[in-house]
Amino acid sequence: MSLSPLTPPSRTGRPRSFDRNQALDAAMRVFWQHGYEGSSITALTSAMGINRPSLYAAFGDKATLFRKAVERYGTGPGRYIRRALGQPRARQVAEMLLRGAVANATDPATPNGCLWVHGALVASAEAASIRDDMANLRDGGTTQIRDRFERALRDGDLPAGTDVAALTLFLVSVMNGIAVQASSGQSRDALNRVADLALRIWPT
Repeated sequence: MSLSPLTPPSRTGRPRSFDRNQALDAAMRVFWQHGYEGSSITALTSAMGINRPSLYAAFGDKATLFRKAVERYGTGPGRYIRRALGQPRARQVAEMLLRGAVANATDPATPNGCLWVHGALVASAEAASIRDDMANLRDGGTTQIRDRFERALRDGDLPAGTDVAALTLFLVSVMNGIAVQASSGQSRDALNRVADLALRIWPT
C-alpha cells in the first residue's frame, strides 16, 4: 500500500541534533583550561555548539557535566596512566608516567596542564563536592601507583627496603609539578629534563 502525499512518513525516533562525544570533548577542554568554577554555562554551550536546554537534557547540570568530562579525560588524554601501570618493570612504569605527564601537559592541541590537577584545586563552598571528588580521584590514582610498586617490591623489581609510599609520593609530586609548570608556560623540552632528573635517582 502506498502512502498518500499528505501522509507524513513514520519515525522511529527523533535523531539527536548534535554529536554527544564531540560536545563532551569540547566541554572537557573548557573545564581543562578554566577549571570548574571558571567555566561558565555560556562558555560551555558556546564551545559545545548547543543551547542551555540541550546541555541540561543531555548532560544534566554543570556539576554532572564536569564529572562526565573528567571520565572522558580518563579514557582520552589521561589513558597513559593505565598503559603505564601495565608495564612489566617498575622503572618503565615510572618513565611512562613521567613522559606521559609531560606529553599530556604540553600537547599543543589541548590546554596546558592537567584537568585532574587543575580542575577544582580552588573551589568555593558551593563547589566543595567537586573539589572533594577530584581529591578522591587523585588519591585513587596514587593508590594504584603505590600498589603497582608494592608488587614490584614483592617481586624483587625494587630493592629490598625501598620506601614505596615515599617513592610513590615523590613520583606523583613530580607529575603534578610538571602539570603546574606546563600551565605556566614551561616547554616540553624543559619538563622532559625534569623527568630525566627524577629517573636518575630511581632506586636500583
